[in-house]
Amino acid sequence: MIATLIVAVIAVAIIYAGIKTVPQGEQWTVERFGRYTRTLESGLRVIVPFVDQVGKRLSIMEQVLDVPEQTVITKDNAAVIADGVVFFRVDNTARAAYQVQNLHDAIVNLTTTNLRSVIGSMDLDDTLSKRAEINEILMGIIDEATNPWGVKIMRIEIRDLRMSDELQDAMNLQMTAERRRRASVTEANGLREAEILKAQGQKEAEILRAQGLREAAFLEAEARERAAEADAKATTMVSRAIAEGDIQAVQFFLGQKYVEALQTIGSSPNSKLVLMPLEAAGVTGAIAGVGELVKSMGTGQAAR
Repeated sequence: MIATLIVAVIAVAIIYAGIKTVPQGEQWTVERFGRYTRTLESGLRVIVPFVDQVGKRLSIMEQVLDVPEQTVITKDNAAVIADGVVFFRVDNTARAAYQVQNLHDAIVNLTTTNLRSVIGSMDLDDTLSKRAEINEILMGIIDEATNPWGVKIMRIEIRDLRMSDELQDAMNLQMTAERRRRASVTEANGLREAEILKAQGQKEAEILRAQGLREAAFLEAEARERAAEADAKATTMVSRAIAEGDIQAVQFFLGQKYVEALQTIGSSPNSKLVLMPLEAAGVTGAIAGVGELVKSMGTGQAAR
């Protein structure tokens, strides 16, 4: 009975030593006498008891590593403080277990050094405005470097990127000066446009005024031309009447000129009192001539 019990205990111990339960999301390496032989997937697995041993237990789920905060000097000698996070996944358990010592520290240190290199090759303005580009460049570099370790870099994110207090104050002053400069330029442009519009308005007004004066001159010249034509026609008629011996027409013409001359003298602003001899008979004769001329014209029209 004792021997049977001992045999049973040994058998249970052997079975227990040879049966392994690998949790979901993990993979274990198997070592035989210290040498890697195979990888155990998740689930119930069997190994050779006392010959095979479980070596490394690695998670194949996506993992996150913090990149510690560090001071980085940009291309234009500005100091910025940067930190970030790295998301990675183990694709080859054997290489991740035996190709690198302390996988997590290796990824963090590799990311830290390359973060300094990438930011150091960029100006401060590009560093602050092109964070997505920095993430993409870093991910490409780190993924290529960790490929021999059986690791896949999923993404790298710059979590914080800030400047020192002195540099932040200087940038605030620069932004304030730039905004004031833009405001001054905008105001100057507004004044310039206002002056241009004002000058254009004055120009158009002068053009319209000149056009009006020109049209008025044309109308005045036309009126004078018509008046001259009328005077010429009247003179021609009077000359014809004289040639025909019509004394009444001559008296009408002279009386009209006589009256116009008296009206001009009376309306002159330089003369308040005018004393001159007037022949009432001449004026009366002129008026009588006008009456006779009108009467003769009326008779002629009736005869027609």
